[in-house]
Amino acid sequence: MTRPVAASSISTAQPEDFFQLLKPRVMSLVIFTAVTGLVVADGGIGWLTAAIAILCIAVGAGAAGALNMALEGDTDALMRRTRGRPVAAGRVGKNDAMTFGVILSIFSVMLLGMATNWLAGGLLALTIVYYAGFYTQLLKRRTPQNIVIGGAAGAFPPVIGWAAATGSAPWQAWLLFLIIFLWTPPHSWALALYSAGDYAKAGIPMMPVARGAKSTRLQILLYSLVFVPVAVAPGLTGLGGPVYLAVSIAGGAGFLFLAFRLWRSRAGDQPDKAEAVGREAALYDVRAEAKPARNLFAFSILYLMALFAALLVESMTSLMRL
Repeated sequence: MTRPVAASSISTAQPEDFFQLLKPRVMSLVIFTAVTGLVVADGGIGWLTAAIAILCIAVGAGAAGALNMALEGDTDALMRRTRGRPVAAGRVGKNDAMTFGVILSIFSVMLLGMATNWLAGGLLALTIVYYAGFYTQLLKRRTPQNIVIGGAAGAFPPVIGWAAATGSAPWQAWLLFLIIFLWTPPHSWALALYSAGDYAKAGIPMMPVARGAKSTRLQILLYSLVFVPVAVAPGLTGLGGPVYLAVSIAGGAGFLFLAFRLWRSRAGDQPDKAEAVGREAALYDVRAEAKPARNLFAFSILYLMALFAALLVESMTSLMRL
């Protein structure tokens, strides 16, 4: 039986543990999409101000991650994918993680607002509250649509980057938001299909747990059919150029192929309850029938990165020609 993480436990953490509280993998994607939004906006922002803005967005994302771990230490301890996290493993006390997250939140929001503008600062504050409060506290344990509604938190960084550069958030910025927002359900549910046993044990009503694997596979396909045309849209509206259009169409075709193959598979019908060694094994070592879910999960990360990389490269190329 897993021993609950005590809120008053004394921290024995090393610096590495506090770094892990920031969810560095998630932070790397946040930084990348925020940089893209900032550069594509072409607001004439100075390099030092731009660097401060990206630092603040990264720290704000890390603060949200620390608050999430502080609030979910007991739940994380029940899941093999998350039980090695600092709070769940008892290396960092809940109160320490909460304090760390609150301090970073205030620092990042205030500095971003003063260095750029308060629209960007307000959007960053909204993102932190949305993820740590609305998603973690209210949605995650109450509805199988948790990741759909909560996915908005992860979609804000390019809008914040755009706002930091220009002081505004036009429709182009919200198109980038929509791409990430619609990408999140098929990406997250693909992972949930082969982690359903973990979610069930932790009492989290992810879609495979609440509605079953067959329904989840269908919803992944339906969301994919909506997501891919939206992902192509920047190449048809002038936001992206020919490189982006080619990447979005080719990658979108691969995404739809994998989503269709997942829909036709039996992934998730028999959740893998086997113990895995290490975080990588838990994410990618799955039984044969779950491989279509794993493949879509992995490809979805590459596709989203490729979309934003194409936008970033095209925008930087145009700026260098000026």
